[in-house]
Amino acid sequence: MTNILIAQGARADAAQIAQLTAELGASAEHRGLCHRFVLQQRPDTALLQQLRARYPFDINLLPAGLDPAQIRLLVTDMDSTLINIECIDEIADFLNLKPRIAEITELAMRGEIDFETSLRRRVGLLVGLSDSALHHVYHERLQLNPGAEQLLAGLKARRIRSALVSGGFSYFTERLKQRLGLDFTLANTLAFDDHGKLTGLGDQHIVGAERKAQFLLELCQRLGILPHQTIAMGDGANDLRMMAVAGLSIAYHAKPAVQQQADCVLNHCGLEGVLGLLDIAA
Repeated sequence: MTNILIAQGARADAAQIAQLTAELGASAEHRGLCHRFVLQQRPDTALLQQLRARYPFDINLLPAGLDPAQIRLLVTDMDSTLINIECIDEIADFLNLKPRIAEITELAMRGEIDFETSLRRRVGLLVGLSDSALHHVYHERLQLNPGAEQLLAGLKARRIRSALVSGGFSYFTERLKQRLGLDFTLANTLAFDDHGKLTGLGDQHIVGAERKAQFLLELCQRLGILPHQTIAMGDGANDLRMMAVAGLSIAYHAKPAVQQQADCVLNHCGLEGVLGLLDIAA
């Protein structure tokens, strides 16, 4: 079975790649965004970690048996993955509650409290907030993470569908869907009274870890594909279940626990690094 190792990142210069080539005992093929090594022997996890610690770029071993040409769907988290912020933390800033909310967010992302509990606790602290705060966060604070548009253009060129799933709020996912031409979205809804004041979560099941995984599987059925033809990408503990059922899981600038369990990690590249893993030209 072929073992494919991908090295990529802005600091992957010729000298660094030559040194890595010598260590691996295999030649590198320059493939646009990345350098691709075909290895006779599959490196173990310890060696892979050593290489990552030694070089200032991303080094990933593709899962055994993965055929990038068969990938048909990318499901990505929103906050701190597709975009640069945690939306609820920025919303909280309008009530001077950002440090308190951010602390709960961090506990959930590290997996120290369950996501559903953390979300109810955070939204409860925001009751009474004006809906105008969401408008300000979207237009003034939300930015795409580097490489997002490049990633989505590359996926569309290969006819790979895109889905945005979030433990955050549909106010943001729906606007991003329209802006970026995403195929599918799922997120939590917020309820407001007649004066535009937040009353709490909408009346639906919370989009947490289990619902994210379920969403990926539902999309597989809808598209007539199998889970091994999907990518799941995220940064927090509530992304791990959907990452576990996908054919390729990617930790994007993620918490340590997520990096340990993901197939591939992107710590140096932007989101365009996904294209390098799939051997898609930018």
